[in-house]
Amino acid sequence: MTITQPDLSVFETLESEVRSYCRGWPTVFDRAQGSRMFDEDGHEYLDFFAGAGSLNYGHNNPVLKRALIDYIERDGVTHGLDMSTTAKRAFLESFQNTILHPRDLPYKVMFPGPTGTNAVESALKLARKVKGRESIVSFTNAFHGMSLGSLAVTGNAFKRAGAGIPLVHGTPMPFDNYLDGQTPDFMWFERLLEDSGSGLNQPAAVIVETVQGEGGINVARAEWLRKLADVCKRWDMLLIVDDIQMGCGRTGAFFSFEEAGIVPDVVTVSKSISGYGLPMSLCLFKPELDIWEPGEHNGTFRGNNPAFVTAAAAIDAYWADGQMEKQTLARGEQVEAALKAIRAEHPEDSKEYRGRGLVWGLEFHDKGQANRIAARAFELGLLIETSGPESEVVKMLPALTITPEELDEGLRILARAIRETRSDGLLPGKP
Repeated sequence: MTITQPDLSVFETLESEVRSYCRGWPTVFDRAQGSRMFDEDGHEYLDFFAGAGSLNYGHNNPVLKRALIDYIERDGVTHGLDMSTTAKRAFLESFQNTILHPRDLPYKVMFPGPTGTNAVESALKLARKVKGRESIVSFTNAFHGMSLGSLAVTGNAFKRAGAGIPLVHGTPMPFDNYLDGQTPDFMWFERLLEDSGSGLNQPAAVIVETVQGEGGINVARAEWLRKLADVCKRWDMLLIVDDIQMGCGRTGAFFSFEEAGIVPDVVTVSKSISGYGLPMSLCLFKPELDIWEPGEHNGTFRGNNPAFVTAAAAIDAYWADGQMEKQTLARGEQVEAALKAIRAEHPEDSKEYRGRGLVWGLEFHDKGQANRIAARAFELGLLIETSGPESEVVKMLPALTITPEELDEGLRILARAIRETRSDGLLPGKP
């Protein structure tokens, strides 16, 4: 692909240095449809990023776009705080009838604000209010958001340092396989809980991602999650599952914890819940935990009615018949087969791959290799990001609606980018 030098002057002179994604993809995007993005010069890019998981149904999904346009054209309410509206009612009914009831999930629904970190903050506040304790347990390499409460339960040192103040009342524990299987699950955690001299304050809750996206595509085993739920029950701690990136079908089932057969006390949902990339988040919790006073947690933009419209349309279009889960798992098998072939092509490099559904990662021992691959992939017309504490993992997060042909195209580009940026010393592969 030949790329002319885009005019980035206004971004470079006026926009803050905090910008990040645009540095890896130095072009000016103009439009997008499905799994394709196009820059202002007409160059086409296949999207394996999907708005960091906010576009599970692709860019400008025609079903969702039609519902949104119709709503706007009839002057439907746009901004509603927590007022009752027809758009909110339609979403709540679809969510209850299609998502919650078939899974026998009893949750109350809270609209805490438009972003994932709003949902996490509300979950932490509620856990502390219910239990009357301050301490929250999180896990190594966790990522839960960029506001102060969320950062206190986030593992990444670089992101934590941005707070500028001490981050308190959070205690990290080893995530699944963090100790390479050398220590029984939760041995350290339970020993601290049992020992009155351990220094661990009795936690109000434990917060966990079933698959750590920003942490490097670290996948928790179903049995590990079940054991965690048991520990929480025995020690009177709430279990909070952060399903912001891995929910809404990313791992196959609508909620990523379904495979483990657990029912968390609290669940945070955002990113693809609106289906269209519109800001929206939910905090779900068991009815007995609903002890909020009116207005005790609020936010000006928690009533984004256009997001309710597209969220309801996404649920009705993709989750009423069970086909989306089957399709996502099939696409995941396609990705896994391609990653296995990449290993076979260069067995001496021994790339490790891991994932579930349509979230996958390739981890490299050479900490700079993943960034080189992502840069070369961009030159070849593929948008892909990295993750992990040192950006050592190439992260694949395509839309759930991607076609098998598009998925194959992107995987071929990825394989080429890996071949053209090869280095020695990669981590041992999957057995």
